[in-house]
Amino acid sequence: MRTVNVSEITEQIKEMCIEANHYLSEDMKNALSESEKQEKSPLGKQILCQLQENLKIASEDMIPICQDTGMAVIFLEIGQDVHLEGGPLEDAVNEGVRQGYKEGYLRKSVVRDPIERENTKDNTPAVIHYEIVAGDRIRITVAPKGFGSENMSRVFMLKPADGIEGVKEAVLTAVRDAGPNACPPMVVGVGIGGTFEKCALMSKKALTREVGRHSDIPYVKELEEELLTKINQLGIGPGGLGGTTTAFAVNINTYPTHIAGLPVAVNICCHVNRHAVREI
Repeated sequence: MRTVNVSEITEQIKEMCIEANHYLSEDMKNALSESEKQEKSPLGKQILCQLQENLKIASEDMIPICQDTGMAVIFLEIGQDVHLEGGPLEDAVNEGVRQGYKEGYLRKSVVRDPIERENTKDNTPAVIHYEIVAGDRIRITVAPKGFGSENMSRVFMLKPADGIEGVKEAVLTAVRDAGPNACPPMVVGVGIGGTFEKCALMSKKALTREVGRHSDIPYVKELEEELLTKINQLGIGPGGLGGTTTAFAVNINTYPTHIAGLPVAVNICCHVNRHAVREI
């Protein structure tokens, strides 16, 4: 049994909130660079250059990549051989978000109640997803999610008879409907199977997978590649102004489901797809 004080989790999350909002992950940097080389539209190529220039300025001048610094989404994979001490874990996570958004001068976008709309003034509470795994380590993923792209996400409760073609059409429908509103080029996270809430969670977590790394399931890998090709043929392009780069990646997660269902969730993220990962 390994003991971890929750204050260490607070400190890590504070730093990760600042990191994710100021510095693009290496996989996303590579995706932008490669897309610029391959983009067929002169305007699309110009926009991809401007996006990279914006990211360069953000990192050099220590200003946020985007003015929407998002709602903090936290994935915690906690080893079952870890004992946490020092206070409630949820309080520690939210304290990390509070400190990160304050010290990083990040925009506070969370409201206390969805109807009354009073700002909490510290970007808490975070949305926290817990998973108990084998071992004695804690893996933390911080993924600030802006709502330009979040608002474009969809859940489709398909019938089993809709099959894989129905899944493809659902994903393409979500991307078509999103158009320029999701700040393309986008990363498309897809969850297939489970239940209403399970497929949505899978689609969110799919966005944290490294761009360019495919599913280990052969048919899912093929589906990811096929959908990426079809999405990039839609012509939405960088900034929604036309071109051959509408998405950098389609990441799909699957799970067993009921004989009567075929749930599909599509969670779209903008061209920065912010995330930071650390292990304690």
